[in-house]
Amino acid sequence: MVRVRFAPSPTGPLHIGGVRTALYNYLFAKKNNGIFILRIEDTDQNRYVAGAEEYILEALEWCGIKFDEGIHVGGKYGPYKQSQRANIYAEYINILIKNDKAYYAFETSEELNALRKEYESRGETFQYGINNRKKLKNSLTLSSSEVSDLLNSGHQYVIRFKVPENKEIIINDIIRGEVRVKSEIIDDKVLFKSDGLPTYHLANIVDDHLMDITHVIRGEEWLPSLPLHVLLYEAFGWEMPEFAHLPLILRPDGNGKLSKRDGDRLGFSVYPISWKDPKSGEIYRGFREDGYYPEAFVNMLALLGWNPGDDREIMSMQEMIEAFDLRHVHKAGARFDPIKAQWFNHVYLQARDIKLVAEEFKNELSKHGVDITLEKAEYISEMMRERVNFVKEIVDESMFFFKAPEELDTKAIKKWGTEKSVEWINDIIEKFKEMTTFESTLIDEVMNKYVKEKELKAGNFYNTIRICLVGTSKGPHLSKIMEYIGREETISRLEKGKKYF
Repeated sequence: MVRVRFAPSPTGPLHIGGVRTALYNYLFAKKNNGIFILRIEDTDQNRYVAGAEEYILEALEWCGIKFDEGIHVGGKYGPYKQSQRANIYAEYINILIKNDKAYYAFETSEELNALRKEYESRGETFQYGINNRKKLKNSLTLSSSEVSDLLNSGHQYVIRFKVPENKEIIINDIIRGEVRVKSEIIDDKVLFKSDGLPTYHLANIVDDHLMDITHVIRGEEWLPSLPLHVLLYEAFGWEMPEFAHLPLILRPDGNGKLSKRDGDRLGFSVYPISWKDPKSGEIYRGFREDGYYPEAFVNMLALLGWNPGDDREIMSMQEMIEAFDLRHVHKAGARFDPIKAQWFNHVYLQARDIKLVAEEFKNELSKHGVDITLEKAEYISEMMRERVNFVKEIVDESMFFFKAPEELDTKAIKKWGTEKSVEWINDIIEKFKEMTTFESTLIDEVMNKYVKEKELKAGNFYNTIRICLVGTSKGPHLSKIMEYIGREETISRLEKGKKYF
Protein backbone atom coordinates (compact mmCIF):
# COMPACT_ATOMS: atom_id res chain seq x y z
CA MET A 1 0.00 0.00 0.00
CA VAL A 2 1.17 3.51 -0.84
CA ARG A 3 2.01 5.45 2.33
CA VAL A 4 3.21 9.07 2.13
CA ARG A 5 3.73 11.76 4.71
CA PHE A 6 3.89 15.52 5.09
CA ALA A 7 6.39 16.32 7.81
CA PRO A 8 6.68 20.07 8.54
CA SER A 9 8.69 21.64 11.32
CA PRO A 10 6.82 24.02 13.67
CA THR A 11 9.32 26.83 13.16
CA GLY A 12 6.89 29.41 11.76
CA PRO A 13 3.97 29.78 9.36
CA LEU A 14 3.47 27.37 6.49
CA HIS A 15 4.65 28.90 3.20
CA ILE A 16 2.65 28.10 0.06
CA GLY A 17 5.57 25.91 -1.04
CA GLY A 18 4.93 23.73 1.99
CA VAL A 19 1.21 23.65 1.27
CA ARG A 20 1.93 22.50 -2.28
CA THR A 21 4.13 19.70 -0.95
CA ALA A 22 1.28 18.59 1.32
CA LEU A 23 -1.16 18.84 -1.59
CA TYR A 24 0.94 16.72 -3.95
CA ASN A 25 1.37 14.06 -1.26
CA TYR A 26 -2.38 14.10 -0.68
CA LEU A 27 -3.20 13.84 -4.41
CA PHE A 28 -0.69 11.01 -4.84
CA ALA A 29 -2.06 9.08 -1.86
CA LYS A 30 -5.68 9.41 -2.94
CA LYS A 31 -4.87 8.57 -6.58
CA ASN A 32 -3.25 5.32 -5.40
CA ASN A 33 -5.79 4.47 -2.67
CA GLY A 34 -3.01 5.03 -0.15
CA ILE A 35 -2.52 6.52 3.30
CA PHE A 36 -1.55 10.14 3.96
CA ILE A 37 0.21 10.98 7.25
CA LEU A 38 0.92 14.23 9.09
CA ARG A 39 4.09 14.04 11.17
CA ILE A 40 5.55 16.98 13.08
CA GLU A 41 9.34 17.16 13.01
CA ASP A 42 10.14 19.19 16.11
CA THR A 43 13.56 17.92 17.12
CA ASP A 44 15.09 21.39 16.68
CA GLN A 45 13.73 22.89 19.88
CA ASN A 46 15.82 26.08 19.46
CA ARG A 47 13.76 27.05 16.39
CA TYR A 48 10.37 26.02 17.77
CA VAL A 49 7.75 28.78 17.44
CA ALA A 50 4.67 28.81 19.66
CA GLY A 51 1.44 28.45 17.70
CA ALA A 52 3.11 27.14 14.53
CA GLU A 53 1.78 23.60 14.96
CA GLU A 54 -1.78 24.84 15.38
CA TYR A 55 -1.29 27.11 12.37
CA ILE A 56 -0.24 24.16 10.19
CA LEU A 57 -3.36 22.21 11.15
CA GLU A 58 -5.71 25.14 10.56
CA ALA A 59 -4.12 26.06 7.22
CA LEU A 60 -4.30 22.54 5.81
CA GLU A 61 -7.86 22.08 7.06
CA TRP A 62 -8.87 25.32 5.26
CA CYS A 63 -7.32 23.93 2.08
CA GLY A 64 -9.36 20.75 2.33
CA ILE A 65 -6.24 18.59 2.68
CA LYS A 66 -7.19 15.68 4.93
CA PHE A 67 -5.02 13.13 6.69
CA ASP A 68 -5.55 9.45 7.41
CA GLU A 69 -3.02 9.34 10.26
CA GLY A 70 -1.24 12.00 12.25
CA ILE A 71 -0.88 14.08 15.39
CA HIS A 72 -4.54 15.10 15.32
CA VAL A 73 -6.18 11.90 14.07
CA GLY A 74 -4.00 9.18 15.60
CA GLY A 75 -3.01 5.88 14.03
CA LYS A 76 -1.10 2.71 14.85
CA TYR A 77 2.29 4.15 13.84
CA GLY A 78 2.32 6.93 16.47
CA PRO A 79 3.36 8.98 18.19
CA TYR A 80 3.47 11.32 15.20
CA LYS A 81 5.52 14.03 16.86
CA GLN A 82 9.29 13.52 16.90
CA SER A 83 9.82 15.07 20.33
CA GLN A 84 7.72 12.20 21.71
CA ARG A 85 9.87 9.55 19.99
CA ALA A 86 13.28 10.34 21.53
CA ASN A 87 13.71 6.86 23.05
CA ILE A 88 13.23 5.31 19.59
CA TYR A 89 16.08 7.31 18.01
CA ALA A 90 18.49 6.46 20.84
CA GLU A 91 18.00 2.77 20.00
CA TYR A 92 18.82 3.28 16.33
CA ILE A 93 21.83 5.54 16.81
CA ASN A 94 23.30 2.83 19.03
CA ILE A 95 22.86 0.34 16.17
CA LEU A 96 24.93 2.59 13.91
CA ILE A 97 27.62 3.05 16.57
CA LYS A 98 27.79 -0.70 17.19
CA ASN A 99 28.12 -1.43 13.46
CA ASP A 100 30.84 1.21 12.91
CA LYS A 101 28.49 3.33 10.79
CA ALA A 102 28.65 6.31 13.15
CA TYR A 103 31.08 7.77 15.69
CA TYR A 104 31.35 10.21 18.58
CA ALA A 105 32.89 13.63 17.87
CA PHE A 106 34.01 15.81 20.79
CA GLU A 107 34.98 19.16 19.24
CA THR A 108 33.34 22.15 20.90
CA SER A 109 31.61 24.85 18.87
CA GLU A 110 34.56 27.13 19.52
CA GLU A 111 37.03 24.55 18.23
CA LEU A 112 34.99 23.96 15.07
CA ASN A 113 34.73 27.71 14.43
CA ALA A 114 38.49 28.03 14.80
CA LEU A 115 38.97 25.24 12.26
CA ARG A 116 36.63 26.96 9.80
CA LYS A 117 38.55 30.22 10.10
CA GLU A 118 41.85 28.40 9.64
CA TYR A 119 40.58 26.81 6.41
CA GLU A 120 39.17 30.15 5.22
CA SER A 121 42.55 31.79 5.70
CA ARG A 122 43.90 29.31 3.17
CA GLY A 123 41.01 29.90 0.78
CA GLU A 124 39.47 26.52 1.60
CA THR A 125 36.17 25.32 3.09
CA PHE A 126 36.15 23.16 6.20
CA GLN A 127 34.17 19.94 5.88
CA TYR A 128 34.07 17.35 8.64
CA GLY A 129 34.34 14.09 6.73
CA ILE A 130 36.38 11.50 4.88
CA ASN A 131 39.40 13.74 4.22
CA ASN A 132 40.05 14.93 7.77
CA ARG A 133 38.03 12.93 10.33
CA LYS A 134 41.05 10.82 11.34
CA LYS A 135 42.91 13.98 12.33
CA LEU A 136 40.17 15.31 14.62
CA LYS A 137 38.93 14.71 18.15
CA ASN A 138 36.56 11.77 17.80
CA SER A 139 36.12 8.08 18.60
CA LEU A 140 37.93 7.17 15.38
CA THR A 141 41.17 8.72 16.68
CA LEU A 142 40.82 8.40 20.46
CA SER A 143 41.21 5.22 22.48
CA SER A 144 38.13 3.53 23.88
CA SER A 145 39.14 4.57 27.40
CA GLU A 146 39.51 8.21 26.32
CA VAL A 147 36.09 8.09 24.70
CA SER A 148 34.55 6.58 27.86
CA ASP A 149 36.17 9.23 30.04
CA LEU A 150 34.86 12.05 27.88
CA LEU A 151 31.35 10.60 27.81
CA ASN A 152 31.31 9.96 31.56
CA SER A 153 32.61 13.45 32.32
CA GLY A 154 29.65 15.05 30.52
CA HIS A 155 31.88 16.53 27.83
CA GLN A 156 30.00 18.04 24.88
CA TYR A 157 29.67 15.60 21.99
CA VAL A 158 27.70 14.77 18.85
CA ILE A 159 27.36 11.53 16.93
CA ARG A 160 28.28 11.78 13.27
CA PHE A 161 27.53 9.45 10.38
CA LYS A 162 30.59 7.71 8.99
CA VAL A 163 30.33 8.26 5.25
CA PRO A 164 31.90 5.28 3.41
CA GLU A 165 35.00 5.98 1.35
CA ASN A 166 35.31 5.61 -2.43
CA LYS A 167 31.63 5.04 -3.04
CA GLU A 168 29.36 6.39 -5.75
CA ILE A 169 25.76 6.87 -4.62
CA ILE A 170 23.27 6.22 -7.42
CA ILE A 171 19.57 6.87 -6.89
CA ASN A 172 16.63 7.37 -9.21
CA ASP A 173 14.37 10.33 -8.51
CA ILE A 174 10.86 10.02 -9.99
CA ILE A 175 10.94 13.64 -11.20
CA ARG A 176 14.64 14.24 -11.86
CA GLY A 177 15.82 10.86 -13.05
CA GLU A 178 19.17 9.38 -12.07
CA VAL A 179 21.23 11.20 -9.46
CA ARG A 180 24.91 10.29 -8.98
CA VAL A 181 27.12 11.61 -6.18
CA LYS A 182 30.59 10.57 -4.96
CA SER A 183 30.84 9.98 -1.22
CA GLU A 184 33.99 12.19 -0.92
CA ILE A 185 31.90 15.36 -1.20
CA ILE A 186 29.46 14.38 1.56
CA ASP A 187 29.92 15.64 5.13
CA ASP A 188 29.88 13.30 8.08
CA LYS A 189 26.62 14.89 9.18
CA VAL A 190 25.61 15.11 12.81
CA LEU A 191 22.91 12.51 13.54
CA PHE A 192 22.56 12.82 17.29
CA LYS A 193 23.22 15.57 19.82
CA SER A 194 24.29 15.32 23.45
CA ASP A 195 20.88 16.66 24.52
CA GLY A 196 19.41 13.28 23.61
CA LEU A 197 17.64 14.44 20.46
CA PRO A 198 18.41 13.40 16.89
CA THR A 199 18.94 15.76 14.00
CA TYR A 200 16.56 15.84 11.07
CA HIS A 201 18.57 13.32 9.07
CA LEU A 202 18.39 10.44 11.55
CA ALA A 203 14.86 11.09 12.81
CA ASN A 204 13.52 11.46 9.29
CA ILE A 205 14.97 8.16 8.07
CA VAL A 206 14.00 6.18 11.16
CA ASP A 207 10.45 7.54 11.17
CA ASP A 208 9.94 6.94 7.45
CA HIS A 209 11.13 3.36 7.90
CA LEU A 210 9.05 2.61 11.00
CA MET A 211 5.96 4.23 9.46
CA ASP A 212 6.34 2.16 6.28
CA ILE A 213 6.61 5.22 4.03
CA THR A 214 6.74 4.06 0.41
CA HIS A 215 7.27 7.42 -1.33
CA VAL A 216 9.06 10.54 -0.07
CA ILE A 217 7.67 13.55 -1.95
CA ARG A 218 9.38 16.72 -0.74
CA GLY A 219 10.82 20.04 -1.85
CA GLU A 220 13.87 20.52 -4.03
CA GLU A 221 15.76 22.04 -1.10
CA TRP A 222 16.15 18.50 0.31
CA LEU A 223 17.82 17.15 -2.84
CA PRO A 224 21.36 17.77 -1.45
CA SER A 225 20.45 15.54 1.52
CA LEU A 226 19.36 12.66 -0.70
CA PRO A 227 22.79 10.93 -0.97
CA LEU A 228 23.19 10.97 2.81
CA HIS A 229 19.71 9.53 3.28
CA VAL A 230 20.45 6.79 0.76
CA LEU A 231 23.62 5.91 2.71
CA LEU A 232 21.66 5.81 5.95
CA TYR A 233 19.14 3.35 4.50
CA GLU A 234 22.04 1.21 3.35
CA ALA A 235 23.75 1.46 6.74
CA PHE A 236 20.63 0.12 8.45
CA GLY A 237 20.05 -2.50 5.74
CA TRP A 238 16.57 -1.14 5.06
CA GLU A 239 14.60 -0.99 1.86
CA MET A 240 14.41 2.57 0.55
CA PRO A 241 11.23 4.42 -0.38
CA GLU A 242 11.00 6.05 -3.79
CA PHE A 243 11.96 9.71 -3.88
CA ALA A 244 10.47 12.67 -5.74
CA HIS A 245 11.87 16.19 -5.27
CA LEU A 246 9.48 18.97 -6.23
CA PRO A 247 10.54 22.15 -8.06
CA LEU A 248 10.81 25.49 -6.29
CA ILE A 249 8.06 28.11 -6.44
CA LEU A 250 9.74 31.17 -7.91
CA ARG A 251 9.15 34.90 -7.63
CA PRO A 252 6.87 36.48 -10.26
CA ASP A 253 9.91 37.62 -12.26
CA GLY A 254 11.35 34.10 -12.15
CA ASN A 255 14.51 35.20 -10.34
CA GLY A 256 14.89 33.09 -7.24
CA LYS A 257 12.70 31.30 -4.73
CA LEU A 258 9.52 33.02 -3.58
CA SER A 259 9.98 34.23 -0.01
CA LYS A 260 8.02 36.00 2.70
CA ARG A 261 9.85 39.22 1.90
CA ASP A 262 8.76 39.04 -1.75
CA GLY A 263 5.12 38.97 -0.70
CA ASP A 264 5.59 41.94 1.60
CA ARG A 265 7.48 43.86 -1.08
CA LEU A 266 5.17 43.11 -4.00
CA GLY A 267 1.86 43.25 -2.14
CA PHE A 268 0.54 39.70 -2.10
CA SER A 269 0.43 36.83 0.37
CA VAL A 270 2.75 33.84 0.46
CA TYR A 271 0.85 32.12 3.30
CA PRO A 272 -2.44 30.19 3.08
CA ILE A 273 -3.93 31.96 6.12
CA SER A 274 -2.76 34.97 8.11
CA TRP A 275 -0.04 34.57 10.71
CA LYS A 276 0.71 36.67 13.77
CA ASP A 277 4.34 36.50 14.82
CA PRO A 278 4.29 35.69 18.55
CA LYS A 279 7.50 37.64 19.17
CA SER A 280 7.07 40.80 17.13
CA GLY A 281 3.28 40.86 16.99
CA GLU A 282 3.54 41.52 13.25
CA ILE A 283 0.66 40.12 11.19
CA TYR A 284 1.29 38.56 7.78
CA ARG A 285 -1.62 38.38 5.36
CA GLY A 286 -3.01 35.09 4.08
CA PHE A 287 -4.85 34.00 0.95
CA ARG A 288 -7.91 33.25 3.09
CA GLU A 289 -8.00 36.75 4.51
CA ASP A 290 -7.37 38.24 1.07
CA GLY A 291 -10.69 36.71 0.02
CA TYR A 292 -9.65 33.58 -1.84
CA TYR A 293 -11.87 30.53 -1.84
CA PRO A 294 -9.90 27.48 -0.68
CA GLU A 295 -10.88 25.59 -3.85
CA ALA A 296 -9.47 28.38 -6.03
CA PHE A 297 -6.27 28.59 -3.97
CA VAL A 298 -5.69 24.82 -4.13
CA ASN A 299 -6.47 24.68 -7.86
CA MET A 300 -3.98 27.49 -8.52
CA LEU A 301 -1.33 25.90 -6.30
CA ALA A 302 -1.65 22.45 -7.88
CA LEU A 303 -0.72 23.87 -11.29
CA LEU A 304 2.44 25.53 -9.97
CA GLY A 305 4.78 22.80 -11.15
CA TRP A 306 2.34 20.15 -12.38
CA ASN A 307 -0.08 19.71 -15.28
CA PRO A 308 -2.81 17.11 -15.78
CA GLY A 309 -1.46 16.08 -19.17
CA ASP A 310 -3.87 18.32 -21.06
CA ASP A 311 -4.81 22.02 -21.19
CA ARG A 312 -7.30 22.00 -18.31
CA GLU A 313 -6.87 24.73 -15.71
CA ILE A 314 -10.07 24.64 -13.63
CA MET A 315 -10.35 21.35 -11.73
CA SER A 316 -12.03 20.14 -8.59
CA MET A 317 -10.03 18.27 -5.95
CA GLN A 318 -11.47 14.99 -7.21
CA GLU A 319 -10.51 15.80 -10.79
CA MET A 320 -6.97 16.61 -9.67
CA ILE A 321 -6.77 13.33 -7.76
CA GLU A 322 -7.83 11.39 -10.83
CA ALA A 323 -5.33 13.19 -13.08
CA PHE A 324 -2.34 13.41 -10.71
CA ASP A 325 0.89 11.81 -11.88
CA LEU A 326 4.35 12.60 -10.52
CA ARG A 327 5.75 12.13 -14.02
CA HIS A 328 3.89 15.30 -15.01
CA VAL A 329 5.63 17.36 -12.32
CA HIS A 330 8.17 19.72 -13.88
CA LYS A 331 11.87 19.78 -13.00
CA ALA A 332 12.19 23.54 -13.46
CA GLY A 333 10.93 26.05 -10.93
CA ALA A 334 7.35 27.30 -11.25
CA ARG A 335 6.81 31.05 -11.38
CA PHE A 336 4.09 32.39 -9.06
CA ASP A 337 1.80 34.85 -10.87
CA PRO A 338 -0.37 36.90 -8.46
CA ILE A 339 -2.59 38.09 -11.35
CA LYS A 340 -3.23 34.51 -12.43
CA ALA A 341 -4.00 33.61 -8.82
CA GLN A 342 -6.71 36.28 -8.80
CA TRP A 343 -8.06 34.93 -12.08
CA PHE A 344 -8.58 31.52 -10.48
CA ASN A 345 -10.65 33.10 -7.71
CA HIS A 346 -12.61 35.10 -10.30
CA VAL A 347 -13.58 31.88 -12.10
CA TYR A 348 -14.66 30.20 -8.88
CA LEU A 349 -16.63 33.29 -7.85
CA GLN A 350 -18.60 33.23 -11.13
CA ALA A 351 -19.42 29.54 -10.73
CA ARG A 352 -20.38 29.75 -7.05
CA ASP A 353 -24.00 29.35 -5.95
CA ILE A 354 -25.38 32.90 -5.99
CA LYS A 355 -27.10 32.39 -2.63
CA LEU A 356 -23.73 31.65 -1.02
CA VAL A 357 -22.19 34.70 -2.71
CA ALA A 358 -25.10 36.81 -1.44
CA GLU A 359 -24.54 35.65 2.13
CA GLU A 360 -20.83 36.45 1.88
CA PHE A 361 -21.58 39.85 0.34
CA LYS A 362 -24.13 40.63 3.06
CA ASN A 363 -21.55 39.79 5.74
CA GLU A 364 -18.95 42.01 4.08
CA LEU A 365 -21.46 44.87 3.86
CA SER A 366 -22.19 44.61 7.57
CA LYS A 367 -18.51 45.41 8.24
CA HIS A 368 -19.19 48.75 6.50
CA GLY A 369 -22.33 49.45 8.51
CA VAL A 370 -24.72 48.49 5.71
CA ASP A 371 -27.49 46.00 6.43
CA ILE A 372 -29.63 44.61 3.61
CA THR A 373 -31.84 41.57 3.05
CA LEU A 374 -30.46 38.43 1.46
CA GLU A 375 -32.80 39.01 -1.47
CA LYS A 376 -31.26 42.41 -2.16
CA ALA A 377 -27.76 41.03 -1.60
CA GLU A 378 -28.44 38.37 -4.22
CA TYR A 379 -29.80 40.98 -6.67
CA ILE A 380 -26.61 43.07 -6.41
CA SER A 381 -24.22 40.10 -6.29
CA GLU A 382 -25.65 38.69 -9.50
CA MET A 383 -25.05 42.01 -11.25
CA MET A 384 -21.62 42.76 -9.85
CA ARG A 385 -19.67 39.55 -9.46
CA GLU A 386 -18.57 39.29 -13.09
CA ARG A 387 -16.69 42.57 -12.60
CA VAL A 388 -14.60 41.48 -9.59
CA ASN A 389 -12.24 38.77 -8.36
CA PHE A 390 -13.33 38.71 -4.72
CA VAL A 391 -16.58 39.13 -2.83
CA LYS A 392 -15.15 41.98 -0.78
CA GLU A 393 -14.52 43.87 -4.02
CA ILE A 394 -18.26 43.80 -4.71
CA VAL A 395 -18.62 46.09 -1.68
CA ASP A 396 -16.18 48.63 -3.12
CA GLU A 397 -17.80 48.45 -6.55
CA SER A 398 -21.40 48.70 -5.34
CA MET A 399 -21.51 51.36 -2.64
CA PHE A 400 -23.51 53.59 -5.00
CA PHE A 401 -26.45 51.25 -4.40
CA PHE A 402 -26.53 52.43 -0.80
CA LYS A 403 -25.51 56.09 -0.94
CA ALA A 404 -25.30 58.80 -3.56
CA PRO A 405 -21.81 59.64 -4.83
CA GLU A 406 -20.25 62.54 -2.95
CA GLU A 407 -18.35 63.67 -6.04
CA LEU A 408 -18.65 63.01 -9.77
CA ASP A 409 -15.76 61.96 -11.98
CA THR A 410 -14.67 65.15 -13.77
CA LYS A 411 -12.74 63.19 -16.43
CA ALA A 412 -15.85 61.15 -17.24
CA ILE A 413 -17.95 64.34 -17.42
CA LYS A 414 -15.46 65.91 -19.80
CA LYS A 415 -15.49 62.79 -21.98
CA TRP A 416 -19.26 62.18 -22.16
CA GLY A 417 -20.93 65.46 -21.30
CA THR A 418 -22.26 67.88 -23.96
CA GLU A 419 -23.98 71.27 -23.98
CA LYS A 420 -27.25 69.28 -24.13
CA SER A 421 -26.59 67.11 -21.06
CA VAL A 422 -28.66 69.22 -18.63
CA GLU A 423 -31.54 69.27 -21.08
CA TRP A 424 -31.43 65.47 -21.37
CA ILE A 425 -31.40 65.10 -17.60
CA ASN A 426 -34.40 67.43 -17.19
CA ASP A 427 -36.33 65.62 -19.91
CA ILE A 428 -35.69 62.14 -18.52
CA ILE A 429 -36.60 63.25 -14.99
CA GLU A 430 -40.03 64.29 -16.27
CA LYS A 431 -40.49 61.02 -18.09
CA PHE A 432 -39.55 59.06 -14.95
CA LYS A 433 -42.14 61.03 -12.96
CA GLU A 434 -44.82 59.98 -15.44
CA MET A 435 -44.08 56.25 -15.09
CA THR A 436 -46.65 54.23 -13.13
CA THR A 437 -44.20 51.36 -12.39
CA PHE A 438 -40.50 52.05 -11.93
CA GLU A 439 -39.17 48.70 -13.11
CA SER A 440 -35.97 47.91 -15.03
CA THR A 441 -37.44 46.82 -18.38
CA LEU A 442 -39.88 49.75 -18.42
CA ILE A 443 -37.09 52.19 -17.55
CA ASP A 444 -35.09 50.82 -20.50
CA GLU A 445 -38.08 51.34 -22.81
CA VAL A 446 -38.49 54.96 -21.71
CA MET A 447 -34.79 55.79 -22.13
CA ASN A 448 -34.42 53.94 -25.46
CA LYS A 449 -37.48 55.71 -26.87
CA TYR A 450 -36.12 59.09 -25.77
CA VAL A 451 -32.71 58.43 -27.42
CA LYS A 452 -34.36 57.45 -30.71
CA GLU A 453 -36.81 60.36 -30.75
CA LYS A 454 -34.05 62.90 -30.08
CA GLU A 455 -31.57 61.05 -32.35
CA LEU A 456 -28.95 61.17 -29.58
CA LYS A 457 -25.59 59.46 -29.39
CA ALA A 458 -26.37 56.66 -26.97
CA GLY A 459 -22.92 56.74 -25.32
CA ASN A 460 -23.21 60.41 -24.40
CA PHE A 461 -26.75 60.12 -23.07
CA TYR A 462 -26.45 56.94 -21.04
CA ASN A 463 -23.08 57.89 -19.55
CA THR A 464 -24.44 61.31 -18.58
CA ILE A 465 -27.20 59.59 -16.62
CA ARG A 466 -24.83 56.97 -15.20
CA ILE A 467 -22.35 59.56 -13.95
CA CYS A 468 -25.12 61.29 -12.01
CA LEU A 469 -26.23 58.03 -10.38
CA VAL A 470 -22.91 56.27 -9.81
CA GLY A 471 -20.30 58.99 -9.87
CA THR A 472 -18.45 57.59 -12.87
CA SER A 473 -19.11 56.04 -16.28
CA LYS A 474 -18.58 52.44 -15.13
CA GLY A 475 -21.02 50.05 -13.54
CA PRO A 476 -23.68 47.40 -14.13
CA HIS A 477 -26.85 47.74 -16.19
CA LEU A 478 -28.17 51.28 -15.65
CA SER A 479 -31.87 50.50 -15.28
CA LYS A 480 -31.09 47.78 -12.71
CA ILE A 481 -29.40 50.42 -10.55
CA MET A 482 -32.44 52.70 -10.88
CA GLU A 483 -34.87 49.95 -10.00
CA TYR A 484 -32.87 49.11 -6.86
CA ILE A 485 -32.47 52.67 -5.55
CA GLY A 486 -36.01 53.61 -6.58
CA ARG A 487 -37.60 56.51 -8.46
CA GLU A 488 -37.23 59.12 -5.71
CA GLU A 489 -33.53 58.49 -5.17
CA THR A 490 -32.90 58.29 -8.92
CA ILE A 491 -34.49 61.70 -9.51
CA SER A 492 -32.68 63.17 -6.49
CA ARG A 493 -29.29 62.06 -7.84
CA LEU A 494 -30.10 63.37 -11.32
CA GLU A 495 -31.09 66.77 -9.91
CA LYS A 496 -27.84 67.02 -7.95
CA GLY A 497 -25.73 65.61 -10.78
CA LYS A 498 -26.91 67.96 -13.51
CA LYS A 499 -25.20 70.88 -11.75
CA TYR A 500 -21.85 69.31 -12.70
CA PHE A 501 -22.77 69.42 -16.37
